[in-house]
Amino acid sequence: MSETLTLGKALNHGLRRALENDPKVVIMGEDVGKLGGVFRITDGLQKDFGENRVIDTPLAEAGIVGTAVGLAIRGYRPVCEIQFDGFVFPAYNQIVAQVAKMYYRSLGNVRLPIVIRIPYGGGIGAVEHHSESPEAYFSHTPGLKVVTCSNSADAYSMIQQAITSDDPIIFFEPKRRYWEKGEVDLSLAPQDAYPLHSSRVAREGGDATLIAYGPMVRVALDAAEAAAEDGRNLEVIDLRSLSPLDLDPVYASVRKTGHAVVVHEAPGNLGLGAEIAARITEECFYSLEAPVLRVTGYDVPYPAARVEEEYLPDLDRVLDAVDRSFGW
Repeated sequence: MSETLTLGKALNHGLRRALENDPKVVIMGEDVGKLGGVFRITDGLQKDFGENRVIDTPLAEAGIVGTAVGLAIRGYRPVCEIQFDGFVFPAYNQIVAQVAKMYYRSLGNVRLPIVIRIPYGGGIGAVEHHSESPEAYFSHTPGLKVVTCSNSADAYSMIQQAITSDDPIIFFEPKRRYWEKGEVDLSLAPQDAYPLHSSRVAREGGDATLIAYGPMVRVALDAAEAAAEDGRNLEVIDLRSLSPLDLDPVYASVRKTGHAVVVHEAPGNLGLGAEIAARITEECFYSLEAPVLRVTGYDVPYPAARVEEEYLPDLDRVLDAVDRSFGW
């Protein structure tokens, strides 16, 4: 049974199904209950499942995650919502010092099946602390798994897969894509969906490889469509999982095309693009016809909304990088 859903509504359906399938799943966060979340991702869930399973919390991110640690130790599967990306930092100590380390600290005896949902990225005209891309902080942290969806179908399946995982997972949601629509198979069980920690070829091509994730997948696909009008066939890889990285499809693509451009919204310095470029160079050096290039946000704090379009990577910047790769 397929339906056309926005990415946000697909997440809502996925959370609903997780609540239905496991009575130990609880959702907690600021305004997730009565309001349904600032983006309405949890709309209607408290009404249907009650205040003990969809819990409105105080404005205290460290308390949300700290409480989730205790619940997970007691056998629950808490799903924490951090209202905006820039609000996660008060909980950073809990995530890095407790959530990421508990399994190792206990010699494998304690699992923390916690999902921490973080709407991230810019493009919605928001103020400071509402448009960050902090994925590199968490991808760098051993003990955490980090994933991000780029379309409605993945949103529906990936949130359920993350909740059923016994590992702590940071689940980044591209907020600028919440309202974009796509086909979703609502009958698809999580175990039958595409694997959570696997990347995927979003568009096949043979001339150059674009590697992106989250909100930038749409930008990469649009760039590939524009390039096709000039006779250049670009392959687009949607990473989906940032830790662990699944780069086998990337290596296969780069060995075919000889050109690679990594696109992400976060600043370039020590970002995911640097790690991906290093691994491609290590594995595909003799296949490369040009250096691996990166198209990223700039190394400055996220700007005011009136100039954010100058900051965000766009189709023109991606196509310029492709041109530079071929002109090397």
